Amino acid sequence: MPIRIDFWGIPWEWAHLLIYVTVIGAGVVMLVRFYLQARLWWKAGQVKLCWDRPLLRLWRVIQYAGIQTRVLEQKYPGVMHIAIAGSFFIFFLGTAFAVLNTRIYEPIFKDVFLKGGIYLFYEVVLDLFVPVFLLGFALAGYRRWVVKPKRLTLEPKFTWMLLLLLAIVVTGTLVEAYRLALQKPEWAPWSPVGYLISLLLPSGSAAEAGLYQVYYFLYGFHPLLVVVAFILLPSTPLLHIFTTPINIFFSDPARPVGQLAAIPADKEGIPIYSRTLCNLTWSQLLNGDACTECGRCQEACPAYAAGQPLNPKQVILGVRNVLHRDGPALDCSQPDKVHELVGETGLTEEVLWSCTSCGACVAECPVLIEHIGTIVDLRRYLVSEGRLDAMAQDALNNLGRYGNSFGQSERARAKWAQAFEPKIKDARKEPVEYLWFVGDYASYNPALTDITAKTAEVFQQAGVDFGILYEGERNAGNDVRRVGEEGLFEMLVEKNSMAFAKSEFKAIVTTDPHSYNTLKNEYPADAVGGRPVLHYAELLDQLIASGKLRLTKKLGYKVTYHDPCYLGRYNNVYDAPRRVIQATGCEIVEMPRCRKHALCCGAGGGRIWMEEGEMKERPSESRIKEAVALEGVQVFVVACPKDTTMYRDAVKTTGHEDRLVVKDLIELVYEAL
Repeated sequence: MPIRIDFWGIPWEWAHLLIYVTVIGAGVVMLVRFYLQARLWWKAGQVKLCWDRPLLRLWRVIQYAGIQTRVLEQKYPGVMHIAIAGSFFIFFLGTAFAVLNTRIYEPIFKDVFLKGGIYLFYEVVLDLFVPVFLLGFALAGYRRWVVKPKRLTLEPKFTWMLLLLLAIVVTGTLVEAYRLALQKPEWAPWSPVGYLISLLLPSGSAAEAGLYQVYYFLYGFHPLLVVVAFILLPSTPLLHIFTTPINIFFSDPARPVGQLAAIPADKEGIPIYSRTLCNLTWSQLLNGDACTECGRCQEACPAYAAGQPLNPKQVILGVRNVLHRDGPALDCSQPDKVHELVGETGLTEEVLWSCTSCGACVAECPVLIEHIGTIVDLRRYLVSEGRLDAMAQDALNNLGRYGNSFGQSERARAKWAQAFEPKIKDARKEPVEYLWFVGDYASYNPALTDITAKTAEVFQQAGVDFGILYEGERNAGNDVRRVGEEGLFEMLVEKNSMAFAKSEFKAIVTTDPHSYNTLKNEYPADAVGGRPVLHYAELLDQLIASGKLRLTKKLGYKVTYHDPCYLGRYNNVYDAPRRVIQATGCEIVEMPRCRKHALCCGAGGGRIWMEEGEMKERPSESRIKEAVALEGVQVFVVACPKDTTMYRDAVKTTGHEDRLVVKDLIELVYEAL
């Protein structure tokens, strides 16, 4: 039985036309509102659109926005989001197919393409996604209104949007149910949810008039809710439906994670520091509108967990809020009249200097926001103004004068090597296979030089042809750059590049993940000359696999391993150090937070040079407590000189010296020889 041809006195076709025009009009309003917001990115930010590698960029959109691989890394919110987003994607496609079928295809070809088995499949798929959506809604509601995790933004706008989405799905399902109750088609069971609801509705000729009245109401009210959603969308959290794919597409797929962008310069070559919105790139402004406010970055941040003022989510939202507040009236041609970013909510000096640049926020973000790039850009401005921690300033002064943060003579850099016989080669004077870039902490810290000497002994016993730069080596500059002192970083790069040019070698090896990252990812290609840069864990792994390094003693320790931020998250080196540990005969017990989710020691980003400030608990102490909680673990293995310093101190301050020993990876290898 067909539905009646009038809609509360309006002919059915005219009612359809009115609905379509209204929905399309709302869609136009939505797009115009989105454009008015999006144009602020280009109005304020430095424009640099990148279209290279389009297929790779599209694949990343499919991977991160479509398949949502990072969202699914956390099961509960992952299932929740996939259920809601996937359902609406199917509903949107279903509606589009229905309109195309009856309003375009049928008038042209006098037939429909949704018929027979295809139509039944269409109906069952659409209906089965209703309970999928309801599952997602229930998970979201429980999490947002009952659990209320601190990382979520618990503002009313999220609640209203969830309820609006629920109303759209419920009314759409009821429209289908009432249609089935009135038409009673033979295929009704193929629309299972609508069919089950239709069985609960009153039947018979007496009830028919009432069913029609409710059906007409729902048929008009359902698209009205869609109209409201379309119009409101650009000013709600659902804006990320548009901004997330754009943000992912224009993120740089070729740039290594551990590589910071250089400071832009004007036509005269004068650096442009990020003082205002006008000095950020358009993509940094887009980051704010792409943020879903899920709080994963906040939850992963070691500074936030330690009770410091940094919240990476609020840094990004701080930029967004300033853009929304000042953007419409912004005049970048008059920079003196534009508000300075530092000092705004979420962007204070204390917030910016709390960052360890560990990369956890970037690794966790499901929409590929790059928090650290924005934080470092704002730090660069602060450094240019001389607004930084006094201890950090002293360290930078030492680096500029002596080439190391300890303020010691460059000739003392290789003091640890004086007792070696035969003497360790000077790579500037004779060719070597491996140039060992030792690094500041391994060279100058008296608590670490014993480990450095053991590294050299292991290399010698393995027959490695290696040499060092002696006083020709300078700090690699990784932390200098992340503090924001770009000029000093460039000076250190130049000094080290000159030393490399005087040396003949086939590869660089270093025990310091910070040096490893910047030598591998940030030095000019001609400085390293295309030669590989290895962390010593990678070299040890190769030597053991080739049989050149034979470990004859099985240690039998039960150990846990800490992934250094700049080795793991930044450079994806996870397995080599674990294979070396296993080769020493030790059993590895993984910590709950390991590999890309490992907790930072708290020393990176120049934090090791700064005052700690007030903390609830140091990240290093939290990490040691995590290790102590592992049953039977005796040794906490590290592969970074800064980690050795931080965690040996944390073992003492937490009172676990009798329970856990912190050992460098090379100490296990040395003992197993």
